[in-house]
Amino acid sequence: MKLATIERGENHAHVAVVVGDNELLDLVALRGVMPEAEAVPAEMRDLMGGGDGALAAVQTCIDRVAAMTDDERNSLRQSDILQAWDSVSFLPPVPNPTMILSVGMNYHAHLKEMQNSPALPYPPAFLMTHPALNGHGKPIIAPPQCPDMIDYEGELCFVFGRSCHNASEADAMDYVAGYTIANDVSARDWVGPFFAAEKPFEAISAWDRNLLGKQLPTFCPCGPVITTKDEIADPHNLQMTTRLNGEVMQSSKTDDLIFNLPQIIAYFSQWYRFSPGDIVTTGSPPGVGAGRKPPVFMKPGDVVEVEIEGIGSLSNPISAA
Repeated sequence: MKLATIERGENHAHVAVVVGDNELLDLVALRGVMPEAEAVPAEMRDLMGGGDGALAAVQTCIDRVAAMTDDERNSLRQSDILQAWDSVSFLPPVPNPTMILSVGMNYHAHLKEMQNSPALPYPPAFLMTHPALNGHGKPIIAPPQCPDMIDYEGELCFVFGRSCHNASEADAMDYVAGYTIANDVSARDWVGPFFAAEKPFEAISAWDRNLLGKQLPTFCPCGPVITTKDEIADPHNLQMTTRLNGEVMQSSKTDDLIFNLPQIIAYFSQWYRFSPGDIVTTGSPPGVGAGRKPPVFMKPGDVVEVEIEGIGSLSNPISAA
């Protein structure tokens, strides 16, 4: 099952599900014509936290629509309850997570391209600000204060379906509801100063500013869908490809992760209490713009696309401020 959050009118977010020939079924608007849809939570956080019962309610709606006549389905299309993929305005699949945790430096090959950086003993991460969240198809805004070194980082994400604190590695995947895609867009202006730093506090200051360069508004596109966990047999064996203007820049399998998903969950849940709908990005593979010789950075007019096997493709244009 592939779930999304779509815009319906001004400032309205509706949960939707992909059906049939790549159409989006608006599960909130469906309530007006199908009483069974009332059992589907109206927000993605609640749907993620609703477990098997909530997903069963979604499946009931899918089955009911599949059993409709062509005329009945056309009626849903005319009222925009059933929408073609290309006509939908996507929001981040979870527009309002309580937490977005971004794990970095988590692919062996990526560390090699970044001046052979060593693998760390624990997974490093930072919290992402909510204004950075962005939807599929929405523009990534080039910030006027640092417009010249904007980099892409395609990443596999997982989404929590249960409250999670102090989980063990053995139980960690029981807390995962599904998977999505993120592009951890980064202003790389402070990567050079970090590697050039000769004193510890110079490095700390440069690294802090490097993380700030990932927090800019629109810099964390996410989506377009959440693929439920039952559809991904092994999240550690997925092909991930990032394209810039159609050219492949990153191509890797998720089997190159340094810290796998159970290790990430067990480690960070020692401190954080994750909630349903919270998003964790798991790091980016090699091929980032800053690691290339010469470097390749994004600019207004470009289009960046991150595709992950079994989930889909997240695409965003780059726009001037």
